[in-house]
Amino acid sequence: MRSANRVASLLLATALLAGGTLVAVQALLLALDRPTPLDTTGWLDALSGTRWRDPTVQTLAGGTVLLGLTILVAQLRPWTPVRLRTDERDGWHLHRRSVERRLADVAGAVPGVRRARVQVRRRGGQWRPRVRATGDPAARGEIEYAVHQELHRLTAPRPGHIDVRLQPRRRPA
Repeated sequence: MRSANRVASLLLATALLAGGTLVAVQALLLALDRPTPLDTTGWLDALSGTRWRDPTVQTLAGGTVLLGLTILVAQLRPWTPVRLRTDERDGWHLHRRSVERRLADVAGAVPGVRRARVQVRRRGGQWRPRVRATGDPAARGEIEYAVHQELHRLTAPRPGHIDVRLQPRRRPA
């Protein structure tokens, strides 16, 4: 999302800069009674004859408000981070998906566990791993220990709680 925000900001800034420059040049040339690059007679007539009650104006205004609110909500939504900070002091980061794959591999290597999936969320400076797997519910402690050890190897901040949910294997009928 960070890249999309930068591209959108760049496009908006470019459009505003070009539009502002065009308006300034147009106003300066009109003030000096010189020929202008844009014909303003049609604009003046169209804008002076337009009223707020016109359906076109209301549709455009409503669409603009909805677009602005959509962009605002998209900016305020807490997106899943792409990178996870390892330590506040050194500035190192790890890619979240890579960490999730490593933790899933470690959890899946525990005897009696199959199909492990891990999601890592961040709250403040802490990582919150959530492990979902199929296997023996008695292996919960071993999974937590294995995930703790892998997080320690990754020099991750100490997690407060590792959420492990194990579903028993379905037996064929």
